[in-house]
Amino acid sequence: MAERTTSDRRGGTAEPSAWRDVLRGLLAIGLLLAIVVGIAWVFLSNTGYWPGSSMTTAWETRSDEQAPEDSTHHAWLVDDTLVRVRYDAVTGFDAGSGKERWEFAPPRRTDICATSTTADGTRVLIAYDEDFRNPDAGCSTIAALDLADGRELWHTDLTPATGDTSNSVGALAVGGGLGVVLDAGTGKGVPAVRAVDLRTGSARWTAAVPKGCVPSGTNTAPKQILAVLACGEEMKLAAFDPADGRERWTTSLDARHGVPVDASVTITATEPIVLRVDEGDRGVNAFLTFGPDGRPGAQVQVTGDGYGSIGTNVAVSDGRLFALTNGGKWGLLAAFDLKTGDELWQQDIGGAAYVVQGLHAEAGRVMAVKGSSRYGDVLYVFDAATGDEEEDRAFRDGTGSVDDLLPYRDRIIAVRSDSYNEPFTAYERW
Repeated sequence: MAERTTSDRRGGTAEPSAWRDVLRGLLAIGLLLAIVVGIAWVFLSNTGYWPGSSMTTAWETRSDEQAPEDSTHHAWLVDDTLVRVRYDAVTGFDAGSGKERWEFAPPRRTDICATSTTADGTRVLIAYDEDFRNPDAGCSTIAALDLADGRELWHTDLTPATGDTSNSVGALAVGGGLGVVLDAGTGKGVPAVRAVDLRTGSARWTAAVPKGCVPSGTNTAPKQILAVLACGEEMKLAAFDPADGRERWTTSLDARHGVPVDASVTITATEPIVLRVDEGDRGVNAFLTFGPDGRPGAQVQVTGDGYGSIGTNVAVSDGRLFALTNGGKWGLLAAFDLKTGDELWQQDIGGAAYVVQGLHAEAGRVMAVKGSSRYGDVLYVFDAATGDEEEDRAFRDGTGSVDDLLPYRDRIIAVRSDSYNEPFTAYERW
């Protein structure tokens, strides 16, 4: 019988030893890769070159020629058309490619001095007349545009009470097939809220404003027309029937003390009804809510512990008010319940080195851009109900000054109103 050798009796110990060497090699390679990936992440994560957490530029429109800072600016996304309005023209762009589709220019030697802030389907109202930079010039022509192709559907002579032409909030409104004009009146005419047929421009009604009251702002709600009124020495809110302009209700903005007529009052949202009221250093300084019957609701204070002061960068969606604050903690995003006025959550996404801008809330999500010329720009997306962070993506290219962010298909379009950047830039996730 053959005798076994020593190596046979040991059962081939060379094989496990070889596997251990292979495992050590794999671990070393894995460790090296982890170090390389970690170093790459440190240098690339905030540059827009890190896969899965970046935003790249899909397209951008050409830069505008410099426009006066106090000129009219507004933008809409209607179906697949992006629309930009300036003092000199209304321009439509393809939302998929950024290519210009059409342009509407008002008649020669006239400027656009006011627009509605929303569209009714594809229709909006604009106002134009002589040079808005001339304080003695009027703004007496109202026109309806079809944003699908830029056609002027009709125009008529009315004098909108535009106030500040760089904002013009409350001068014009559209909704439910109506064009609503806060008419300043001419000669012996008394300011009034007037409605016209948005398709034809024919007169529909003049609102029965309470005696002694003068309208200072208007907007359309889903089932009624709203107007801010100056009644004697007090500001009030009224609602009118969209069928005939009949007064439905009128309510005080502050039942205890009243809001004086020199206060700043603007309609922030119409469903629910939210007003921004600012009496200055004394009195009401808050967002006020009202029910559809005019009954006063909760208030969201503009200043408060922990979040400084709420500016004008706010959005209303899903029964909540979202605001970017300044002072206190710079770059803090806060959410408030419009039924109670209570703060629901807050996210500190800024810092002294950053500017947080472009706030947008829609369909259960809220987003904003944190920008820095030194550290780059970042998109943040949060769950509107909880404040939980859903996305944190670095832009490969600087975003500039952003007024709004518009989700379009799988992209996000930045909207700008300043004269030194592109009006629109589309970004896609990478």
